[in-house]
Amino acid sequence: MLHEKTCSAMANLVRVLVMIVIMSGVRFIIIGADGLDMNYYLASCPFVEPIVKDTVNRALQNDPTLAAALLRMHFHDCFIQGCDGSVLIDSTKGNTAEKDSPANLSLRGYEIIDDIKEQVEQQCPGVVSCADILAMAARDAVFFAGGPVYDIPKGRKDGRRSRIEDTINLPAPTLNASQLIRMFAQHGFTAQQMVALSGGHTLGVARCSSFKNRLNKADPALDSEFAKTLSKTCRGGDNSEQPFDPTRNDFDNLYYNALLRKNGVLTSDQTLYSNPTTRNFVNGYALNQAMFFFDFQQAMVKMSLLDVKDDGEVRENCRKIN
Repeated sequence: MLHEKTCSAMANLVRVLVMIVIMSGVRFIIIGADGLDMNYYLASCPFVEPIVKDTVNRALQNDPTLAAALLRMHFHDCFIQGCDGSVLIDSTKGNTAEKDSPANLSLRGYEIIDDIKEQVEQQCPGVVSCADILAMAARDAVFFAGGPVYDIPKGRKDGRRSRIEDTINLPAPTLNASQLIRMFAQHGFTAQQMVALSGGHTLGVARCSSFKNRLNKADPALDSEFAKTLSKTCRGGDNSEQPFDPTRNDFDNLYYNALLRKNGVLTSDQTLYSNPTTRNFVNGYALNQAMFFFDFQQAMVKMSLLDVKDDGEVRENCRKIN
């Protein structure tokens, strides 16, 4: 018969194990008693999930382009200091925050997070972090845009640091595949997971300022007719928008089909097909949307766990530290 303390210890261990299936197989991530859990808010704030879903759904019905905005905001949050909601913090007189970095000036959708936070605070004040709200909002945006259904464990804490200099760690649109592989590897992603996450570009647009460098000289990786399309877009100025694929508000695999035709908008897009290391993944996702959806959802769950903090706070207002 097991000792009472031993049984208690085993029970605690079972409670803190979260199994996450990722592309490389089955891994067990051990999280402390105050760590992440799929049902983290089940007792403390049971209405948070429907509040997030309903608010995101309403926002996308009014403006379908916000699906891309929420997904991109979540990515830009997680890739800096982990998924801690730091991208939501406003600048102050003494500090220029992440959101005012040139790489983040085009981010949109902050008002959706504010709306959700206000509703949640009325139901259960001081319980749900802004980092969790952003992660859930991005998840639901993908779903309402026609993408895969996936869930993420909750319980993230909000970070207390948001500085412009940290955004140097965001992938630039001019990077080639080898550089992208190295950058994503620093966060624990394989080359295939990087290609799957890049598929998030099936939603949204790029601004001319991000791809006009490809138009100054002949680019063998760029289809000549598509180059004319991009040049025409840029006649409207640096802020002119070019969709990544023909269905900018639908989550599908047409982004990868565009790469096969040398119609990738950014250098960092087309390089995925130009590089032999990543080309087969592009081919696979272009031919099999179900495989792309599966790999994307697994990579997104993994991304949502980047450098999750257990020593942060739950902000009362997502735009400022308590």
